Amino acid sequence: MTVSTFSAAVHITPTVIKTLYTHGKRKAKKLRDGDEKEEATDDIFFDEAFHIVKSFILLGTKNTVESLQAFTNTHVPAPPWTAVIPVRVPLQSCNKAADLLIQWFGPEDLKRVVGGERWWQVRGLDGIDAEWIADKSHLRPESVDIDDGRRYSEEERLVMSMEQLETTMLYIHGGGYYWGSINTHRYQIIKYAHKIRGRAFAVNYRKAPQYPWPCPLHDVLAAYLYLIQPPHGAAHKPIPPSKIIFAGDSAGGALCLTMLTVLRDLGQPLPAGAVLISPWVDLTHSFPSIHTNTATDIIPPHGFMNKPSALWPMDPIKEGGRVARAHSDLLRHANADPDKISTRDTAQVPPTDAKKHGDSMPVGSKHETFDCSALSVPLKSQEKTSLFDGGKCDLAGRQHGRGGDQNGNPSDTIPIDELAVNSGRGPISHSVTDLDDIDFREPNPPKVLMKNPGDVPLEIRSQIQHYATTEQLSHPLVSPILQASLGNLCPLYILAGDGEVLRDEIIYLAHKAANPAEYPVREGVIRDGMRQKENAHKFSTPTKVHLQVYDGMCHVLTVFTFTSSADYAYHSIAKFAKHVTQHSAEYLDQNPFPVLQQTPGPDIPSCATNDRSGDMMIRERVDIHGRVRWMEPKEDIAALQLRPSEIGIIKEETLFKWLEGQEEWDRRFKYCATKVMNNRRKFEAKANSIIDKAKRRGLLLAGEGDDLVEMPMVERSSVAHGAIRGNRRWGPLDLVDEHPPPTAIAARRDTQEALVLLKESIYHTAPATHKTIPRVKKVDFVLAAFYPDDSPCRRPRHSVSEQQVHTGMRYIHGMRMWQSIVSCFGRKLAVKAAQDTRR
Repeated sequence: MTVSTFSAAVHITPTVIKTLYTHGKRKAKKLRDGDEKEEATDDIFFDEAFHIVKSFILLGTKNTVESLQAFTNTHVPAPPWTAVIPVRVPLQSCNKAADLLIQWFGPEDLKRVVGGERWWQVRGLDGIDAEWIADKSHLRPESVDIDDGRRYSEEERLVMSMEQLETTMLYIHGGGYYWGSINTHRYQIIKYAHKIRGRAFAVNYRKAPQYPWPCPLHDVLAAYLYLIQPPHGAAHKPIPPSKIIFAGDSAGGALCLTMLTVLRDLGQPLPAGAVLISPWVDLTHSFPSIHTNTATDIIPPHGFMNKPSALWPMDPIKEGGRVARAHSDLLRHANADPDKISTRDTAQVPPTDAKKHGDSMPVGSKHETFDCSALSVPLKSQEKTSLFDGGKCDLAGRQHGRGGDQNGNPSDTIPIDELAVNSGRGPISHSVTDLDDIDFREPNPPKVLMKNPGDVPLEIRSQIQHYATTEQLSHPLVSPILQASLGNLCPLYILAGDGEVLRDEIIYLAHKAANPAEYPVREGVIRDGMRQKENAHKFSTPTKVHLQVYDGMCHVLTVFTFTSSADYAYHSIAKFAKHVTQHSAEYLDQNPFPVLQQTPGPDIPSCATNDRSGDMMIRERVDIHGRVRWMEPKEDIAALQLRPSEIGIIKEETLFKWLEGQEEWDRRFKYCATKVMNNRRKFEAKANSIIDKAKRRGLLLAGEGDDLVEMPMVERSSVAHGAIRGNRRWGPLDLVDEHPPPTAIAARRDTQEALVLLKESIYHTAPATHKTIPRVKKVDFVLAAFYPDDSPCRRPRHSVSEQQVHTGMRYIHGMRMWQSIVSCFGRKLAVKAAQDTRR
C-alpha cells in the first residue's frame, strides 16, 4: 500500500488510541505519586501530535521513496485569507547559480568530487516552482499604479503590492533532502509571513535521490539570486539583501547555512540574517545525541530507509554484504617490543582507496585471506556482544582517551583520542612512526572509525544517505559542520529541541560559528580542500549567534504550532526577522539581536535572562512554557568536549545502528527487491529503444553530422510541441564524460522517471546541444491512446521529486487535513490563553 490519506489514517489511528490510553495512565501515575515535574508530553495535544508525526514518518520508511514524495508534494489550496502566488524561478537564474557553484568548486573538484559540471544542471521543468506568500490584510493592491503599457495579471499585481512589505523571508523547507515540499510547510510559512508583517518566498527545490547534492543547493541559490537580481519579466523589483532573511528547518536549515558559506566565499552579498531550525549539519552522525535521544524524537531509530523500488535503494540486493573489511597491516608502538606484540595488537591502518573493492572483503566473506582470530569486531552484525556493553554504546573510554581490550585491561595500542589533532586539548603521549597519516586518525567515509583501535577497520559498500554518496558525506557543502570556518556570516538565530537526535551537532554548530578559533575543523578536511585551508585563516571574525535549546521538544519544534514552546519560537523568530531587516548596518553591528519580551525562569531575575558569551553569542534554554534561562557552562556540555578529529566521521556504533535496520528491511522486502531488479532491466531496454528510435527519426546532437560543435543560443521550434531552448544548457544525452552519483536521474536509464526526463529532452524541450527534434509519427499517437503517460503531444509529468502532484481530493487530502487540525488546535489554545490572561 502506498502512502495516501487512507493508508496514513489506517496506520495512525491505532497510534492515536494508544497514545490517549498511555497519556491518561501516565498522568494518573504522576498524580498518584505526587510528581510535580512538568514535561512537554503533559499536554495531550502535543503528546498526540508527537506520536502522530512519528508514526507517519515510520509509515514513510515502509513505503517507496516515490510514494512518500508524491504524498508530501501534493498541491493543496491555501487558506482564503492569504495571498499565495505561484511563480517559477526561470532558467536564467538557475544558470547564474550554476556559474557561482562552478566557480566555488573549481575544475578539479568538479571532476573529482562532484562528478562533472553538467549532470546537476539537468532538470525536467523550465525552472523551479516557488510561491510568494503574504497575509492579504497587509496588502493594498489598489495602491499599485504602474503605467508602462504592459497588461499585468491579477497575480502579478498581487506580487507588486507586496513591495510595500519591508521584510522578505526566503524559506527553505526540510524533509531529509528527499521528501516534503512547500505544501507540507505552507501553514508554517503563512504564520511567519503574518507575524513578520512581511512576505515570504518558498522554493520547491529538487529532491534526492533523483536529484542528489549539489542539486538542492543549486536550486536554493538560484532562488536567492532571483530575489536580488530578478530577470526581465519578473513581477517584483530587486530586493536588497539587507531586507532578506533566510529561514529553514532540518535539511532546509542546513541548505541555508551552506548557501551562506558559498556566498561568503565568493564575495556575494549576504542576507540580513538567518534562522536555522533544527539544522541537519552532520550527515555522518558523529555526535552522541544520535544514540541517546532516539526515544524522544520523531526520527526513526535506524534513520530514513524505504521499501525497495526501481529508484531506491541503488542496491536492493547486495551481494557479499553491505559492510566490508578494509585491507589491514600491523601497526605497532615505536617503543614497544616487537616480540611481545600479538595479533590482537593490530591497529587501524590508513585505509586504501575506498572505490577499490579488490582491497576489501565483505564481512563474513568466504574469501577472506587474513586470520579472523585477530579481529575483535564480530563477523556478523547480530554478534555484537563484544561491541556493545549491555546494548549501549560505551563512548566514555574513547572520550577520555583510554584504551583497552574487551575485558577492560590496558591495551598496547594508542587510544584514538591521543592521536587526534585537538587544538591543545590534551597532549599526545605516544610517539608512533606510522601515525602521521591523517587517514589513520580521521578515516573518511566510507571507512569507519573503530571503537577499538586494535580492530581491522570496516568500510561501507552501500549508500546510506539519500542526499549524497557515502564518500561525499564529509564534504563541507554536504555536512557544513565540517566547514573550516563559520565566521564572517550574517547573524544566526539557531533553535534546537533538547530531545532531538540532532541536538549535539546543533549546539556544536552554534559555538563553532561564534568561536571559529576555539572549534577548528579536523585536519583531514583542511588537507582535502584547498578552499577550506584558505578559509580557516581568511574568515576569522566570529559570527553573531543566538542559540536557544527548548526543553522537551523534538526535531523541528515549530511543526507543533499549538504548543507554548512553538508559540514563543514563532514570536522570537518574527522579532529577529524584523530586527535585522529594519535597522541600519551600524546599529546591527552593536545590537545584532532584539531584546525579546521574555518571561524569566523560576531561578532567574527578570533583568538577567540573557547569558552572553562575549559580545558574539547568546546562549539560552527555554522551558515548556516559553520561559528563558541561562544555558549551562560550556564545560558541562558533552557535545562541546568532542575533539575535532571525532567530528564528521562515521563511527562503529553508528554503522551497526544503521546496518541493523537495513538488514531488517532486506529481510522484510526480499521478494520486492528481486522484482525491482527485473523492472530496472525492462526500463533500461526501453530507454535504449527510445534513443535508437529518436536517432532514426532525425535526432542530431551538436557535433554530429558536421563540424558544428557550439549551437547558437536561440530558441528554434521543429514541431508544434517541441522547441530547442538556448538557456537550457544540458540534457541527459550530454553526460558522456561525466560521472554523476548512481542515483542521479540525469544519467539513469532504469527508472520510469528517468525515461520521462529522456523523452522530455528529446521531443519537447531540448537543450541547446540538440540540433534537431525528431519527427513524431502517426503510430505514436495511436499508441498514446493505450499509454497516456507516453503521449507525444503534451509534455510528460516529471518526477515527483521536482514537480507537484495535483489531485481532485482538494479538501480531504491528508496534507490539507493536517493543516486544518493544526489550525484548529492553535485557535482553541489562543482563545484559552486569552481567557486565562483576562482572569
